[in-house]
This record gives sequence, structure tokens and C-alpha cells, in this order.
Amino acid sequence: MVFHKILIANRGEIAVRIIRACRNMGIRSVAIYSKEDADSLHVQLADQRICIGEGPAKNSYLNMDRIISAALNVEADAIHPGFGFLSENSAFVRKCQENGIVFIGPEADVIDRMGNKSQARRTMMEAGIPVVPGTKEPVFDALEGVKAAGEIGYPVMIKASSGGGGKGMRIAKSEEEFEDQFNLAQRESANAFGDDTMYIERYVETPRHVEIQIMADSHGQIVSLGDRDCSVQRNHQKLIEESPSPAILGETRKEMSRCAILAAKTVGYTNAGTIEFIVDAHGNFYFMEMNTRIQVEHGVTEMVTGTDLIVEQIRVAMGEPLSFTQEDVMSRGHAIECRINAEIPEMNFMPSPGVIEHMHLPGGNGVRVDTAIYTGYRIPSEYDSMIAKVIVHAPTREAAIRKMRSALEEMLIMGVKTNLDFQFQLMRHPLFCEGRADTGLIERMMR
Repeated sequence: MVFHKILIANRGEIAVRIIRACRNMGIRSVAIYSKEDADSLHVQLADQRICIGEGPAKNSYLNMDRIISAALNVEADAIHPGFGFLSENSAFVRKCQENGIVFIGPEADVIDRMGNKSQARRTMMEAGIPVVPGTKEPVFDALEGVKAAGEIGYPVMIKASSGGGGKGMRIAKSEEEFEDQFNLAQRESANAFGDDTMYIERYVETPRHVEIQIMADSHGQIVSLGDRDCSVQRNHQKLIEESPSPAILGETRKEMSRCAILAAKTVGYTNAGTIEFIVDAHGNFYFMEMNTRIQVEHGVTEMVTGTDLIVEQIRVAMGEPLSFTQEDVMSRGHAIECRINAEIPEMNFMPSPGVIEHMHLPGGNGVRVDTAIYTGYRIPSEYDSMIAKVIVHAPTREAAIRKMRSALEEMLIMGVKTNLDFQFQLMRHPLFCEGRADTGLIERMMR
């Protein structure tokens, strides 16, 4: 199968990234957009464009029927979902299949198995992959949950089974606060995902967040492209990612990759996916979840492996084998990514939409900026606040940190508040520079 036209069911920098991959492959691209995004860069760069509704995501980028209708109207062969929005929605995958459109991603049944966090935990337990001690069955009410929490031992993490992006997560440090935290997490999950199913696991103190990027084709080949460290987070949302992780050693790295490949094989996975692990202070790692899509931070993996994961996604969806084997994958040097958000860190990272009056992006050898902003662009308030990703690559971690500091100093965005200065502070923080940052670093900085 050869794709002639791909509709991109997303917006912003990931839509621009996919359009560029399509151009490199000689495939025509179609941008969908909301009325709020009429002047967006992805709309201007695509070969075709079609408006699908008003600004709020539920009326546009989350409206499955309008997206399918748009794809049929322009005779698109496939839909690339990017990340967020409908990228892990099995109902959308099935709608694509029913209408003869290829979904660039895994099968719907696999998304169901791995997208539901409590079901994914059970699957990994049965495969012999270590998981954080916790509930094996879903939890629906606080009374049931407090009993399970007592058996697991406090502190516990309450999580939404359909969660992601830090939504539907709360820590309960004692039985006295469990009910309130459970109800808060459950309400947030119901509002964000339309699902109030929860699960509970032991809260690992000062953890590191390390993930493995895998690619799998329909010919039975599954390849690990190495690890990424995503420990620097605020409100469970990542701010800095790097590859390789400074938190793990050689044997642990090999074992984590082995477990990631086993996880993908267990569920019959195809296309790009990420197995996320939590690593404790003693170097023990546990399966946390699987993201059945391309990740925001895929660029650092591309920089150290010399691959193009979006192109590879498209090739796999066309039924082609992976263009590389496990023996071909070599990690060279070190890459770091800083997410640049239109937000105010000192005001609890409050979003800062508005018009970009002037901007300058850094450049040079080993510096990459993935973005969809430009001078005069108005950042809408309806969507995520991330406006750019600065990615650097250097022979060593120390050199990559220096290069990132230089890039952040050079970058200029005027007209809106951003976290540029905050990211620069993180690049100079002793714990980050020493490779010892855990997921609680920012929380401790902001106290």
C-alpha cells in the first residue's frame, strides 16, 4: 500500500512536524483546523486545509465524525493523529477502519488493552514485567479504595485508569486524607476522560521517570530505540527530557529495553509506542504505563539515533518493514529537550495566551526547534500552552547542557510570558546538572 494523501488530525508543532515528514516522502498533507486556528502555521504549510468547527476542542479536534467526514471529502488514504486529542482513542480508530481509512498507529484492541491503566498493569504482571505494588482490579469508590490502600501501605498514588498528562492523579499520605484525594482524582478523571475508573498503587518516593521508545512493524519486528529521562516535571507534566537517562546503568538499561520489547510483543503492538517506567532510589524499575502514540519528546531519540520516527510511523502503516534492525540502532552522544510554554511559572504556571510581537529562534550545529509560532501569531487560550520544543545534541551530557543554556539565552519571545527563564534556571540547577533530578524537583523549587 502507498499513501498519496494523509490527513493530520492535530494542530501546532506536531502537525507541522508531520507535514514536513509527508513532504520528505512525497505524500500530500491535509490540515484540519478550528476557526480559532485559521492563521496557524500548520494550516499554511499543508497542501490542503479544511475547517472542522469552532475553537473548543470538543467542537473541532475531538469531533470524530467531522474529522472522518473531512478525510473522506479530500480522499485521504490515512489519518495521522499526532499526540493528545484522539491519538489514543480506540473508538476513533474503529471509525477510521469502518470508513476505509488507515489510522497511523496501533490497532484499536491494543489501545484498549494498554490505554486502560489498570488493565495494562494486569497484562504486564502476567507477562512477568515488574509493576509498582497496587490494585490488580479497577476501583470505583473511596470505601473500596481505602481498604486497598491499607493493604498496599501509605503513601499511595490514586490514578485514573484512562489517565494521561497528569490528570486524575492524587497522592494520599494517610487514611485520613484518602477519601478527599480519591474523590478529587475521580471527578477530574470523569471530566477529562469520561471515565471514573481508578486504580491505586504504592507511591514511590523521589522517583525517576524513565521511558523506552519502541517501534514495531506488521512483520513481527520490534526494536527498542533506547531510553529517555523525563523526571523534570510540574504537576505530573514533563518539562525537560533527555536521552540517554543519567539515572540508569548499562545492565539496567538493557533489562528495561528487554521488558519494553516484551511488553509490545505481549499485546501484539505495531507502530510507535513508549513504555514508561518509574525508577526508585535503589535503581529498581517498575512498569507505569504504555503510551500508544508518538510522544512529545520523540525528538531527543531521533537526535541520538539518527532516525525519523514520523517517517517510520508512516512506513509501518503502509505495511512496510522497519528500515532498521536492533543491531542498526546506535545511540550517539546526548540530547536534551526543553518544552517552551506560554505560561507564568511564578503564578503556578498559569497559561499566558496572546500575540507574539517579536521572536528569534536559536540555531547552530546540533540545535533543533520544533514549533508552529511566528511573529504576529496569536496563541489561543483554548489549547495546551506548549509553543515550542528546543532540542540540542552534543557528544556528552555536560556539553549538551552547555549548548541548551546557550540556545535558551539566544531564544527570544516577546508579547507573551513564557517559561524560558525558568528553563534556564533548571539548566543551572545542581541536581539537574549532576544527573540527580527526580520528579519532585520543581515542586521543591517552588515552595
